[in-house]
Amino acid sequence: MREGYEGTGPGAITPDGCAVELYSRLPIGDEPDVIAAAVPEGARILELGSGVGRMTHALLERGFTVTAVDESAPMLERVRGARTICAPIEELALGETFDVVLLASFLVHAGDVEVRRGLLRTCVRHVARGGCVLIQREGEDYHENVPRERKDPSGFTLRIASSEPVGDGVNSVRVEYEFPDAVWTQTFRARPLTQEQFEEALEEAGLKVDRYLTEDGIWARAVPTGEATGSV
Repeated sequence: MREGYEGTGPGAITPDGCAVELYSRLPIGDEPDVIAAAVPEGARILELGSGVGRMTHALLERGFTVTAVDESAPMLERVRGARTICAPIEELALGETFDVVLLASFLVHAGDVEVRRGLLRTCVRHVARGGCVLIQREGEDYHENVPRERKDPSGFTLRIASSEPVGDGVNSVRVEYEFPDAVWTQTFRARPLTQEQFEEALEEAGLKVDRYLTEDGIWARAVPTGEATGSV
């Protein structure tokens, strides 16, 4: 288990505290529609941190070709219909490029700055000329009004139980998922980023926000520096 990361509940737990069985149960939201509206039809997508394939499967259904990358073999065993690669994202070097590189699940908020830099360098290494990187950010109030909970229509309760500073601008976050028959928890490190800090992190890696894809700014489309054509 990585330092500062922990998971509890039935089944296998990954090094960053994710429970494989939990993520197999969680429904997908509108993320695939956001992605599909921002990229060309039939694009080749490199999905970094695919997990069990919740996003992967939805993108395949929409006609995209997906290469799914995750450091957890038990997670990738649940992925169907896509090429899978088991490797740490920050070390990935496939020697090929893709129309779209996808960095979802708030991975850009990694508590360790060097890990974040590695993630973004991987994005830059693998995006084709004229392609784009789609990044999912935390909401501006993600670490506020804690504890809070949301009852999902599919039948479980998601609870942000705590978000406590642990130094160097990093928070320790504890999330609980309560189902009728099981409870899972995940504790992880997250670095809150303002929009300005987020854009500075991208610039350092050689990326520039081309535009935000959602009104709340949670989804951003970025391109290598010098290729931006849209408006923020």
